[in-house]
Amino acid sequence: MEQIFSLLPVHLHVPLASISGKDTMEEIRLRIHQPVEVTTAYGTTFLSDQSGNLCVMTEEDMEYTLHQLSEYSLYAFQEEMKQGYITTKGGHRVGIGGQVVREDGVIQSIKHVRYFNIRKAAHHQGAAGIYVKQLLGTQCSHTLVFGSPQAGKTTFLRDLAHSASEGVPKWNIPSRKIGIVDERSELAACYHGTPSFPVGRRTDVLDACPKAEGMMMMIRSMSPEIIVVDEIGRREDADAVMEAVHAGVSVFCSAHAGSYQELKQRPVLRELLDARVFHNVLQLHRKNGQLRVTMVHDN
Repeated sequence: MEQIFSLLPVHLHVPLASISGKDTMEEIRLRIHQPVEVTTAYGTTFLSDQSGNLCVMTEEDMEYTLHQLSEYSLYAFQEEMKQGYITTKGGHRVGIGGQVVREDGVIQSIKHVRYFNIRKAAHHQGAAGIYVKQLLGTQCSHTLVFGSPQAGKTTFLRDLAHSASEGVPKWNIPSRKIGIVDERSELAACYHGTPSFPVGRRTDVLDACPKAEGMMMMIRSMSPEIIVVDEIGRREDADAVMEAVHAGVSVFCSAHAGSYQELKQRPVLRELLDARVFHNVLQLHRKNGQLRVTMVHDN
């Protein structure tokens, strides 16, 4: 938490350290002239100081946080900022809202930043649990993991990638070459190109690279046995998945959907499902703060 506290005004440190369920903290949302919102595995609350007064973000507080995020060099962070987020040391991702600056229809930057969503990066070794043996068996079948936002998809994929890279001797699962294409810097949570989480000794990472382009780059230059990508859903993503499959590379990926029915309502994903590209489809959800996995089908 020290890395996150370093981004925030000092007067928020004690209230944050005092909230119930702080060890399961997931998000801290800062909004100009509004109370600080904190989400843990047990729910959402607004932050109060020791006197019971809501902690409201002032303009000075917002400016302080922005300077801490950018390490007082906003120019160097412009490229990241125009994507709508900044990845900090420790792999924590900070979403940004404000006034978007466009030129010729292209987003150039964000100014007058007045909203932050600090998502705490967390690594849970063993998140893929008993499914590692099935998913990383002899053939290492193509796998799609889906669920609602914050269901644990990224954590599950990261653990799967780590297990595939290291191998699991007790189940006779060999080590394999892994390529992670991490468009939003969440799977490996890279900071200046270096993963913040253990992703395996045989894993290569393309950080902040568009998924479709990155998958083709990985296949051409790094010869992975398995490619891991987060949040597919665009036409170019599906085309890249098919290219990887036809190139003999296994694909592990995730998608947003609250149910299998919702998943099939997304045209691009429906095409992949109807073509039976994925041998394994798993739904993830949270119950009482714990990750739950349901095997929707396996071929």
